[in-house]
Amino acid sequence: MWKITILLLSMFGINSTSTYGESVEFPDIQSFEKQVQKTYILMLNEQNLAIAKQEIKKKYPNVSINHEFREVFTGLSVSGTLYDLQRLREEPYIDSSHASVSYHAKNEGSASYIGSEKVRGMFDKKNQRLTGRGIKVGIIDTGIDFNHPDLKSNYRGGYDVVDQDYSPMETVSKQGEPTLHGTHVAGIIGANGKMRGVAPEAEIYAYRALGPGGSGSSENVILAVEKAIQDGVDVINLSLGNDINGPDLPTSLALNKAVEKGIVAVTSSGNSGPGLWTVGSPGTAQQAISVGASVSPTRIPFIKMEKLSQQISLSPLPNAAKWDIDQTIVLTEAGSGREVADVGNKVVLMKTGEISLSKKISKAEKAGAKAVIVYHAINGVVDESVSESFSIPVVMVSSDVGESIKKEIQKGNVYAFASMKTVEDIITPFSSRGPVTSTWDIKPDVVAPGYQIRSTVPNGYEPLNGTSMAAPHVAGACALLLQAHPNWSPEQVKAALMSTAKPIRNLKGELYHSYEQGAGRIQVERAVKATTLLSPSTLSFGVFEGQSNKRIKMRIFNEANYKNVYHVTPPTKTFGEIWRVPLSFTLKPKETKTIAVDLQVNSHQKKKGIYDGRLEIRDSRETISIPYLYMVEKPNYPRVMGLQAVQGSDEKTYLYELFLPEGADEFGIAVYDIDTLRFVSYLDVDKKLERGMLKRKIQLQEELPKGEYKVFAYAKKDGKTEVANAGLVIE
Repeated sequence: MWKITILLLSMFGINSTSTYGESVEFPDIQSFEKQVQKTYILMLNEQNLAIAKQEIKKKYPNVSINHEFREVFTGLSVSGTLYDLQRLREEPYIDSSHASVSYHAKNEGSASYIGSEKVRGMFDKKNQRLTGRGIKVGIIDTGIDFNHPDLKSNYRGGYDVVDQDYSPMETVSKQGEPTLHGTHVAGIIGANGKMRGVAPEAEIYAYRALGPGGSGSSENVILAVEKAIQDGVDVINLSLGNDINGPDLPTSLALNKAVEKGIVAVTSSGNSGPGLWTVGSPGTAQQAISVGASVSPTRIPFIKMEKLSQQISLSPLPNAAKWDIDQTIVLTEAGSGREVADVGNKVVLMKTGEISLSKKISKAEKAGAKAVIVYHAINGVVDESVSESFSIPVVMVSSDVGESIKKEIQKGNVYAFASMKTVEDIITPFSSRGPVTSTWDIKPDVVAPGYQIRSTVPNGYEPLNGTSMAAPHVAGACALLLQAHPNWSPEQVKAALMSTAKPIRNLKGELYHSYEQGAGRIQVERAVKATTLLSPSTLSFGVFEGQSNKRIKMRIFNEANYKNVYHVTPPTKTFGEIWRVPLSFTLKPKETKTIAVDLQVNSHQKKKGIYDGRLEIRDSRETISIPYLYMVEKPNYPRVMGLQAVQGSDEKTYLYELFLPEGADEFGIAVYDIDTLRFVSYLDVDKKLERGMLKRKIQLQEELPKGEYKVFAYAKKDGKTEVANAGLVIE
């Protein structure tokens, strides 16, 4: 046993305000290390690969070698107890190691809206219409229904990493929880039948990395990337992710390597918005194109409560009755929906957890609810899926919005006016935001339609929401660009999309921050005709402390067949910052030039925080808007923040999430009696965690008695330990 004195437990936005001066005892973790099974990705150089394989077999007989990686990096995936793996990762022949994390395919007239239909009137150098013909697009996902009438003509093959065969079909019911995600993504990219995708003649290659229920591991995703590289694809689409905001996870590194090999990599930013720092790997990969979700012209529902200043947008559940309410409604709150009394035609607010989403909606339906509003019990948006259909409308809001509505109801403010409005080019609440931790990069790079996107699914068509739907719009656009410009590098393709993107504004008319929209919403027809490409197309200057100058070098590609004169307009000068840019320069046809953008900041003259905006470069035809971002002093967050824990759908299942901005050498999350602070049980223990969001579903061997508990999470980093706490109610 070892003791840690907890002095401050309400940190950086955690709702709990209790402060304990007592000493809390954490049981010795070593006893748990020999029980917990883990999978790690080991990175090592080519010379040490044979040594590592031999030494592991001889010295670590209980560690199994699962897979060998050679395309994206030299390495191994291994499985064993946490105790053995911690010893193995210290061996001199191991360069670095990373715990294998879970990845999920998350769901939450769009193709023509981004301009893909307009380019049909354009032709490539072979005088063929721009349809993606001849471009190989690899889809790393849940597999696809390659027998679908809209997909079978374009399907060319692939690989099933889960079942290790060459038939990457979606999971069907006899194999486990069925999937449809990959088929939906494939349709957005290259459907060619009743529905037409962005690039309807692109060649589709499918790689099934996510199995039943749309879940998979780091090693499966990396293996799929390796297979795609071996098959010589031109574009990779990964509409998958996790909540770990780190630039150097193996999946992010694998995508960077794919780009270095000449492949355009497109990935979703994640569905954990709308908060800062929510972008997750592999959407954090520096060289990939990370995509957030916007709304193409769509009628969406809103509600307005008298005491809340903002109108609240609602995300409908696709297989529930259509929300078409345009009147005053009465709201009531039903907790987690375990018990719903007669609600008399009111709109019921419920949070996730304790019972399944389907059960809570059914209870509200039987209780006479007019409609249901669901929000996540922990940070983020509702990411559960349901297969049943419901006769009442069901809509979803983010956790912070749900809590705001709940507080108003509890105060007696139960009336709201519901309306329908047509909106476009706004960012969805679920779309993950940046920046990226550690590198402070701007992510996402661009946004594309990701709300109510109708596409192919096994045996039909269905609308879905998510950045998973936004990314394939960009992957399809990349196929069109490569057909039009077959000699363009991945850098130039990315630059074309970003340099021609449309900066978009929120419902108040305010420009979205750079870490929300990147360069803006893609415009394919402009990207195809682009004559000026900028790389990088966003400027991330990082952290300024004291007075210092930082320089970013930017490459300007003049793709025109004529001389171009460029004029640079720096941002409006503000106190404490000085910009230095070349005011004008000239490029010959097809010439490339590198310019320097210098920013000097005196942090003593500015408030601590994140600063962003745009500078402009004009050529002879158009103006290009370039987002920038910098921070005054390192962002002020502790080593553990945002801890929340809830009971899952049964008595032994628990979900927790927290943010580790700098990772942790040693980590534990434990449950204590709320009154005596007596240790009850560990939920989880781990070591050598990467920085970023940690979100896990835990299955305990024994159920905890009903009651209220206090959950403590601690992270030890560089000899310093910090603790966060949250409440946990078990009913």
